[in-house]
Amino acid sequence: MDSLPTVEVFDHINSGGIDSQWLEKMATLAIPKCLASRGTEDPVLPGLTNIEVSLITDEAIAQVHEEFMDDPTATDVITFHHGEILISNETAKREAPAHGNSEAGETLLYLIHGLLHLNGHTDLSEPEKTQMHACQESILKELILGDSAN
Repeated sequence: MDSLPTVEVFDHINSGGIDSQWLEKMATLAIPKCLASRGTEDPVLPGLTNIEVSLITDEAIAQVHEEFMDDPTATDVITFHHGEILISNETAKREAPAHGNSEAGETLLYLIHGLLHLNGHTDLSEPEKTQMHACQESILKELILGDSAN
């Protein structure tokens, strides 16, 4: 792949707590870091030209979760191999304090998680799940520290 995929963020719920341009910038910075960490499954990230990130409600993500994974509960992030990442902003806002993140930081964590899935990572079993979570935390920390220096 000669160039990195572009990232577009669509805030379908007008979250207010998330700056879409900042999230696009951070995602663009995260892509090379995610590409450097290939998972055990076949990666699709190297071949993508565009990644579409949608910030949606718990209700909307629960509908998608049920339709595609037969699970009617809300979840934090759903990733499709064609380059679409759905993030529940309500979950990010609710879970951020427990993880020591801001709402934006938690949302970025979910986006990194989605990018790692696109690069072949899986979290369905151990030890892959632990490795994926350590990788996403490391990338998040690196991006947040780099961003605060600016």
